[in-house]
Amino acid sequence: MEFEFLAQNIKCGGCANAIRTGLGHHAQVRDVQVDVPTGRVTVRADSDIRTELSAALAALGYPEQA
Repeated sequence: MEFEFLAQNIKCGGCANAIRTGLGHHAQVRDVQVDVPTGRVTVRADSDIRTELSAALAALGYPEQA
């Protein structure tokens, strides 16, 4: 499954790396891509864990845009 998020506060490569590392720790996550200019986070996972991923992004300091 692929999930796409528009996240707040992504300003640099360090932010992108923090997101890739933070979300990548989840056992079902297979790939995390971050587009810094747009704030788009794309995650490929084995099952429907969208809610968990959204909460993890918020906990990392990058909540979804309203």
